[in-house]
Amino acid sequence: MSNHYFSSKEPDQSNPQTYFYKFGDTIYEFVTDIGIFSVGKMDPATDILLRNIPPLQGSLLDMGCGCGCIGIVLAKEYDLELTQADVNPRAVRLTIENAARNGINTNVVQSDLFSKITGLYDTVVINPPIHAGKNVIFSMYKGAYDYLKPGGSLYVVILKKHGAESTIKQFEELFGSCHILYKKKGCYVLSGSK
Repeated sequence: MSNHYFSSKEPDQSNPQTYFYKFGDTIYEFVTDIGIFSVGKMDPATDILLRNIPPLQGSLLDMGCGCGCIGIVLAKEYDLELTQADVNPRAVRLTIENAARNGINTNVVQSDLFSKITGLYDTVVINPPIHAGKNVIFSMYKGAYDYLKPGGSLYVVILKKHGAESTIKQFEELFGSCHILYKKKGCYVLSGSK
């Protein structure tokens, strides 16, 4: 079996780890495990993403949610209607556990990309699974566009070495433009609005 975090197969091993994350005045607690991105700590790029998204309202889809940290933090901070999705069954279970641990109501769906997603959203947030490959990642961007309400926005964090420039081009094709919200030391936070 695969231990890749973008796999629909249950990881072979388990070693749960807890970490704490401060955002605003709130300290969040997250449980992670082997086969989930990122184990035992907040991923630095995810932290940059969270700190560069403008205030949100309405509904949020956290696509490829991992342990659920992005959606949970944003939903608590901005009182959003939250849906979270991941192909990985362990990620789905941990997201449910972490949402309860942090007092957040969420609808968590095991979904291969957007196959089980319904409805339209004001915001979609993705920290793309780089090792899944460009075809998967670009499918995520296209799916996000399709599931956004008119005027809705997609937010993505990506490193230059992992394809920031091709992501910018993809956003320009999908949305007509790409907004660079953050660009420093090879890390980009990008947004596109429908």
